[in-house]
Formats: sequence, C-alpha cells, structure tokens
Amino acid sequence: MSRSAPRSVSLPLTDELAAVFARMSGLLLSEETVESGLGLLGSLAQETVPGSSGAGVSIIDERQRRSSGATDDLVLRADNLQYELGEGPCLTATAERRLIRIDDLATEQRWPRWTSAARALGLSAALSAPMVAGDIALGAIKVYADRPGVLDARSEELLGLFAAQAAILVGNVQPKDRGKRLSQDMRNAFRGRDVVNMAKGVLMGRNGVDEDAAVAMLLARSEQEGTTVAEAAEAVVASSVRRRR
Repeated sequence: MSRSAPRSVSLPLTDELAAVFARMSGLLLSEETVESGLGLLGSLAQETVPGSSGAGVSIIDERQRRSSGATDDLVLRADNLQYELGEGPCLTATAERRLIRIDDLATEQRWPRWTSAARALGLSAALSAPMVAGDIALGAIKVYADRPGVLDARSEELLGLFAAQAAILVGNVQPKDRGKRLSQDMRNAFRGRDVVNMAKGVLMGRNGVDEDAAVAMLLARSEQEGTTVAEAAEAVVASSVRRRR
C-alpha cells in the first residue's frame, strides 16, 4: 500500500524550491548547469511523489528528443523507447501541453507499442507533466512507477510544481559561448534557509513524515555529526542527488 503524501509537503516545494530556481531564471545558464539543476529536480521529484520509482526530464523540440536529469538507467531506457517509437506519455504531454497519467500500463490503450515495451522493463504506471515557457512547449518531466495505481491527483499537483521549475531552467539555457558557470551560485543559493527547506522536502517524501518530524530529523543529524543544521541539510540534498547515479 502506498503511503499518503505528508499534508505540509507543498510548503517547501511552492515557497522555497520555487524561490531557489526563480533566482536562476535571471542568469545565463549553460547546458552543464542546467543538467545539474534538472538532475536535482529529478531526484527531488522521485523523493517527493509517493510511489514513484524513477524520474527525469524529456527535452523535446524540432531538433532533438533527449533525456536529462534521469534518476537511473531504467528511466533512460523507457524514455528512449518513446523517442524511437514516436509515441508515449512524454511526447503527448509535450504536444498537447497537458498532464498525462497512466494508472496501469496493463490496461492502457494509448501508445500500444511503447506500453508493451515499458511493461517489459518492469514499469506499471507513469505521469508526465509538460514544461511550458510562455507559449513554447519545451518537453516534459515525468515519474515512473513499478506498481499500478500509486499515482493520483496529489501526484499530479506535485509534478506540476516540478514542471514549472524545470521549464525555468530549460527555457533560460544559453549557448555555451554565452553561458556562464553557475556552480558557485548554485551552492550559495542552496545554503542556509533554502537548503534546509529543500532537505525537509526530501526527508518528508522519503520517510512519509510531516514538516515538524523532518526538522527533528535534521536537528538530530546535526547533533550526531557535530555540524550545523545547514551542513546537515546539504548532506541530505547531496544524498538525494547521489541516489540517481
């Protein structure tokens, strides 16, 4: 049985995660820094959407169809099947600019070739949210699940928040000769209050606890390791990113 999303999980996502990436939108982003940001979003999406077994972003335009920020090879394989077969939830979400949910691949009638191939990989459900910047569809962010029926309306709400942040990153990418490295800016943005709230979101999604319990977990880790709360929070966020590698 899938666990329910914590009641207050939307707070760090809407108010804190959005604020971090909003600051990035004013910068010239290189492909390298966008890849790092999308990787973080993919990891957090998997952690936060209950029941998801993998996540990532599909960047789709007239020139390319490629995956970015995938949490594991299974996500890449499922994505590549969509690109090779020319059908699937991410392609449809992008083309129609609407969220696509598959409750059970075993009964899904759309995209029969992709559905059959994805089931062979061990997938049972999927959710894709379009990334839209202005009037331009940039692709989709998705989560996959290895059990049917675990993705619901709350999952749609959460993934929609991540889609908005992914669109900010992808929509502001610049050619490498104009982009500037954002690694130090990202580290600075993630410090202090922002990284603590991001870590709370990870712990809430990972452990099925509310915000108060997540704070207690951070405090306990800080005391146990003899670090500041911000340093403990950075370790939590870093562990979330490492899980996708």
